[in-house]
Amino acid sequence: MAQLFIISGWQKLTGFSGTEGYFAQMGIPLVGVVTPLVILIELGGGLALLFGFKTRWVAAVIALFTVGSALIAHTHFADPNQAINFMKNVSIAGGLLWFVRNGGGSASVDIAMDRPSHSS
Repeated sequence: MAQLFIISGWQKLTGFSGTEGYFAQMGIPLVGVVTPLVILIELGGGLALLFGFKTRWVAAVIALFTVGSALIAHTHFADPNQAINFMKNVSIAGGLLWFVRNGGGSASVDIAMDRPSHSS
């Protein structure tokens, strides 16, 4: 699941001005603030999710962001593609709730940080 956000965030970062233009065209205010924030959530959050760092918190933030982006960008239901994208985002948010509930698992950074250190 992290891959979806890492790729999307990377594309926005490498096409920063195009992303700002797209957001402005959609009527999103403060694109100079919103664009870096979206990139941080997608790329930073995706990487955190991949490595299991602050998994529950990160998954909750990304889930809210994903539902928000569905409500902002995919509500033109007369267009079947938009309806599909809306449902896709809601489904992804549902999957992220699994991470909110269960955390990142035994190989996550979260678990490694919680292990007691063995000092001599």
